[in-house]
Amino acid sequence: MGKVLAALYGYYKEKGIPSAFSGMGSLTKEEWEIVGILHDADWEITTKDEQNHTKLLLDWVKDLNLPEEMIDVFKSHNNKVTGLREPQTLLEWTLECLDELTGFIVAVTLMMPSRRLEEVTVEGVIKKFAKKDFARAVNREQITQCEQKLGISINDFVSLTLKTMQDNHELLGL
Repeated sequence: MGKVLAALYGYYKEKGIPSAFSGMGSLTKEEWEIVGILHDADWEITTKDEQNHTKLLLDWVKDLNLPEEMIDVFKSHNNKVTGLREPQTLLEWTLECLDELTGFIVAVTLMMPSRRLEEVTVEGVIKKFAKKDFARAVNREQITQCEQKLGISINDFVSLTLKTMQDNHELLGL
């Protein structure tokens, strides 16, 4: 997810999307990538205790002197369960929309006979997206918020995310 957040940072800069918010915030492209890497660092421990997902991460990083903006992003992650903070910034909404999409793309990949990310297409992802019985646990509304909250069409959001994941497939083992 870190590489995808970094790619979206670049996309926003290029397209001028931050103007819809109060800018890009103070975090750098590299820090956006770090957010993507860290946001689920506690997931393996909290899988069966979703109420503590994110809270455990916040406990782990409390003494690391991270920027408050980064802490706020972590607070907004899993907000539907923890209620710590609703997404407000561009990065927070990006993570909110992206979190489910990357998992969905992995699910599409694992259904391919080859299980190789390079064979997944935007059209294939969109086709599976429309099938509500596929990857039922994925919150599709959370993904489609990209259009309203980020000003990116679902096709473009899937395309950029998929391309970045494909460019980094070795990190994902897909």
